[in-house]
Amino acid sequence: MRAIPLTVTALAAALVLTACGHGGGSGDKGKNSSACEIGGVSVQIGSASVAPAAGDTGEVPVSITNQSAPCTLEHFPGVTLEGGGASASLSAQQGAKAQKLKLAKGDSASFTISYVRGAAGGRNSLAAKTVKITLPGGSADQSFPWKYGPVAGKTKAGDQASVSAFQQVGD
Repeated sequence: MRAIPLTVTALAAALVLTACGHGGGSGDKGKNSSACEIGGVSVQIGSASVAPAAGDTGEVPVSITNQSAPCTLEHFPGVTLEGGGASASLSAQQGAKAQKLKLAKGDSASFTISYVRGAAGGRNSLAAKTVKITLPGGSADQSFPWKYGPVAGKTKAGDQASVSAFQQVGD
């Protein structure tokens, strides 16, 4: 009679291991199958708090609304500013901590791009014309016009801009 419980236990363990898929291996090459993807979500840039003059700080809110199956936002958004033949990939804001957000269809999240306005034509200013956004775990991107002036840099063009962590919007 002990053979039946042992067999059931072994079968249950095998099913659990099978449900794990790749077992965390590198078969997905860094892609998260439940990650939110551009195309499955709506990405919009909101009304910005524009930096009016060189040296001033501005903030640009970005909202993401899931339009498809439930998905996950984990880590930080990928944001690149481009213009004048140069580009700058933005880092996370100092002290920001990424959180894992699960978005059901219709749920929203947001993040903020913070920047210091640079001097037009300044040596370390990036004359940004485009902002390109990617979501963690995805490969597609979406571009928007950058209408907020040049972005300052201390050691290289545009390094005075950063992104916040994702925040859940609503309940």
